[in-house]
Amino acid sequence: MFSNLYKRNVWHAVNSITSMVSVSTPARAVAAPMTTVRYASNFSPRRTKYRKSQKGKIPLPTGGSTKGTTVEFGDYGLRIKEGARLTGRQLTSVFTTLRRKLKTVKGSQMWMRVFPDIPVTTKGNEVRMGKGKGSFEYWACRVPLNRIIFEVSGMRKEIAKEAFRLASYKLPVKTEMVERGAKPIVGAGYIAPTSKKQPSKSEAATTTTKTDA
Repeated sequence: MFSNLYKRNVWHAVNSITSMVSVSTPARAVAAPMTTVRYASNFSPRRTKYRKSQKGKIPLPTGGSTKGTTVEFGDYGLRIKEGARLTGRQLTSVFTTLRRKLKTVKGSQMWMRVFPDIPVTTKGNEVRMGKGKGSFEYWACRVPLNRIIFEVSGMRKEIAKEAFRLASYKLPVKTEMVERGAKPIVGAGYIAPTSKKQPSKSEAATTTTKTDA
């Protein structure tokens, strides 16, 4: 029906049109690197040496150490009266409560003296022994008793007292407010009973002679 010359002309015409029109192929999507954004309320270490850790015990200061029992940076501090393992979620709640209360005070500052850097693992209920350690659940920190966990400055005493009162409801232990310059607590805070000194033999002899006379 069509001559070879006609077919050849049509074929050249189609090739010329396709060469003039540039067909752009979609570029291959490049995977973005995995980056984690750490917000102010996301209390977790950036990296750890080991993925999991042993449970451990809450340290009990029995010597003469007074480390962490006084206010070092601010004017007022929140001190716990019992040793506990505070979780990252609890510290985040305290941080948020204090920040909400202090953001209206111009020039106020806040310091956090503890940080959750211990990974805590859990296993399901009614799981038999063995089969390795459980999976990671949350971050926590071991805090001994009489330790300052938060400090604030740049405000009146009444405002700091109210802020610490609201923050104490977020913690599972008893707390108290401490001012700058307060006396440190030695060791566990226990006061040794004063034992009566036993008189020596010479003193006992002199006392007996005086009574006889």
